[in-house]
Amino acid sequence: QIQGTIFPAPNFNPVMDAQLLGGALQGISCEKDVLIDVLTQRCNSQRVMIAEAYRDMYGRDLITDLKENLSHHFKEVMVGLMYPPASYDAHELWHALKGVDVEEKCLIDILASRSNMEIYQIKEAYLMQYNNDLQQDIDSEISGHFRDTLLNLAQGTRMEGFADPSAAAQDAMILWEACQRKTGEHKNMLQMILCNRSYQQLWMDFQEFQNISGQDIVDAINECYDGYFQELLVAI
Repeated sequence: QIQGTIFPAPNFNPVMDAQLLGGALQGISCEKDVLIDVLTQRCNSQRVMIAEAYRDMYGRDLITDLKENLSHHFKEVMVGLMYPPASYDAHELWHALKGVDVEEKCLIDILASRSNMEIYQIKEAYLMQYNNDLQQDIDSEISGHFRDTLLNLAQGTRMEGFADPSAAAQDAMILWEACQRKTGEHKNMLQMILCNRSYQQLWMDFQEFQNISGQDIVDAINECYDGYFQELLVAI
C-alpha cells in the first residue's frame, strides 16, 4: 500500500502557525523558509484551520497574501497547498478548460485517477467556485472520442468493489477487437469498458486480454491509437 508523506502534525496549534505565517509574509522580506516549514509539515485539514486562524487574526485571506508576496512556481505550490483536494482539482480543471489553450494532460491526470466520490466532490466544487457545470464545459471545449471518454469519467459511475471472472473473457475479446478494428463503434466499446468496469474487474479483463492476444493491454493501445485519446486510455 502506498501512503502520502505528509501527516497531521502532532501538538498542532493553528493560532501559532498563523502568527508564524503572518510574520513571514508581512515582514520587510518574505521568509520563504518559514512558509515551507509550516505549510509542508501540516496535513490539508490543518492548513485549512491555519487559514481560518489567519483570517481571524489579521482580517486578511491567507491565499491572497501568498499570491501577492510570492511568484512563479513557488507561489503555485504554496497556494495549491491551501486548497482542499476537491477545490484544487476543480481549480486546475477550470484553468485547463478555460485557459488560452486547453491543457489536455491536466484533464487526463485528474479525471483518469479519481474515485467516484472524488469526482462527485470535484463537480460540486467546480459548480460552487465557477458557477459552471464541469461536464458541460468538457463538452463545449473538447471534441471526438477523447471528449466522450472524459465525459464518461466525469459521470463518476464506475462500478466499485465488484468483479465477475466469467465476464472477463468477454470483455477481453471486446478490447481485442477494439484494438484491431478501430472503428468509431469499437472506440466507444473500448472506452465504455475502461470507464465503467471496477478496477478489480479490469485487472481480470487485462489478464484475459494477455491470454488471448499474447500482448499487454497498454502495448496494444499504444500500437493501435494515438493522440490524447490514446494517452487517456493508457492512464486509465
